Amino acid sequence: MAKNNLLKDFRAFIERGNAIDMAVGIIVGSVMTGVVNSLVKDIIMPPIGLLIGGVDFSQLFIVLRGGQAGVVYPTIEAAQAAGATTMNVGVFMNSVVSFLITMFAIFLFVRVVNKMRSKQPVTVRDCPYCKTSISKAATKCPNCCSAVVPEEVEAPKESELVKGIKGLKKVAGGKISKASRVVKK
Repeated sequence: MAKNNLLKDFRAFIERGNAIDMAVGIIVGSVMTGVVNSLVKDIIMPPIGLLIGGVDFSQLFIVLRGGQAGVVYPTIEAAQAAGATTMNVGVFMNSVVSFLITMFAIFLFVRVVNKMRSKQPVTVRDCPYCKTSISKAATKCPNCCSAVVPEEVEAPKESELVKGIKGLKKVAGGKISKASRVVKK
């Protein structure tokens, strides 16, 4: 019986949508990381390095200890092969730039999604007597039993996307249905 409840709870957890949304977010994030890292390493950092004198940021490092005295190592790998301990400043700079680009892309994505969502009206308010949250339509506070004046609940506001589609339909008029009939033939 406990096994059956476990399966029911697991099914309810998956059907709730949060687990699926989280999985999609992780997959998209891992793919996005590869793209952003390539963008930083292969597209953004080479011109910046050229502007400041041909420096390859990924190979910018400081030898902390070890290696041979007076030797300038061309790469991090060469310094580490000689037994030197290095502080890889360039790799860190690439990671910071990758982080900033990823966060900016996520910001833009969330901004677009928020514009697509319909604005839901506020349906709760504070009781003027006990300051607890009550419905706007309530005539009596369920907590302190005080009589309150009900407030009108606003209608949901359309999202920017819905407004844009309606505006496009007005501009296009009946031409959209004519175009779809032509495509079907």
